[in-house]
Amino acid sequence: GMQIIGFRDGFRGLMENRVMRLDSGELSDILTRGGTILGTSRDKPHRMPVGGKLLDMTDVIAGNYHDNHLDALVCLGGGGTQKNALRLKEKGLNIITLPKTIDNDVAMTDATFGFDTALGIATDAIDRLHSTAHSHHRIIVVEIMGHRAGWLALGAGIAGGADVILIPEIPYAVESVAEAIRERSRRGKPFSIVAVAEGAISQQEHAALLAAAKTGGKKKGGKKADAEDLPETQYADRTIKLAKQLEQLTGLESRVTILGHLQRGGIPSAADRLLATRLGTACADLINQGHYGVMVAARGEGTKAVKLEDVAGKIKIVPADHPWVLSARHVGTSMGD
Repeated sequence: GMQIIGFRDGFRGLMENRVMRLDSGELSDILTRGGTILGTSRDKPHRMPVGGKLLDMTDVIAGNYHDNHLDALVCLGGGGTQKNALRLKEKGLNIITLPKTIDNDVAMTDATFGFDTALGIATDAIDRLHSTAHSHHRIIVVEIMGHRAGWLALGAGIAGGADVILIPEIPYAVESVAEAIRERSRRGKPFSIVAVAEGAISQQEHAALLAAAKTGGKKKGGKKADAEDLPETQYADRTIKLAKQLEQLTGLESRVTILGHLQRGGIPSAADRLLATRLGTACADLINQGHYGVMVAARGEGTKAVKLEDVAGKIKIVPADHPWVLSARHVGTSMGD
């Protein structure tokens, strides 16, 4: 008995009241389609560009919510979406969120839908790069998405058999990476695949950024700044710089492949279709029960409703002792440290 409408282009469309009715005809063929039929945007309800200014549009959004006689608003997205959804909850709206990001970095959930599909694409890319690396005796440095969390680079690196995996959570020493590659050459393996997350940084860069974060003061609640407080920066030339350094230190020719938005498209994997359907049906059950202000988290083969306050503003990073990290080390993969 539920009627569903969608708002085009994320919070921007919610503010502009651009509505799309979601009936069986509109939804019948979306299972195998990547992306979103609604579109999306990066706009934040409390800082939205309007007429050349950044304005707080949460009251306008709340008005549109009530004008459309909504019982609940479902928000799909990553960390930013969870924070913005909490702001709307605090305005009195009935909110439920679902964790959707290829980075797999939403807190309090085992998995996010989108991650498995991107993982398969990145793994396939590494598989293909093995051929040219082996044929030309080269170092192939492949950059994989992930500014602050290395789940995608770590998973694809392990699955694709990368020789070196560099992630933001484990700052690397360039000389350690070079030595791992030289050791492969000494064992008769004159090529290497380096899977690097776009946010991976050297130990020197990490120390400098951490010092800057600590100097800048303390977090809310009086806690000291830590690695999770490092500012997001642009990483465009970092991977290229790393490749040149490895070329100089090893004497092997290097090439860079930046996967970029290639990882974000394509047909959803079976695992992602299952996960999205499982979380989506759990969400419908919660709406039917009148249970709001939560994110529907994946827990094992089941789901759990987690308070938005426990999710918003947090990030799920790769622990240094995570089983994936330990497995990578056990099979001889260098983590750059």
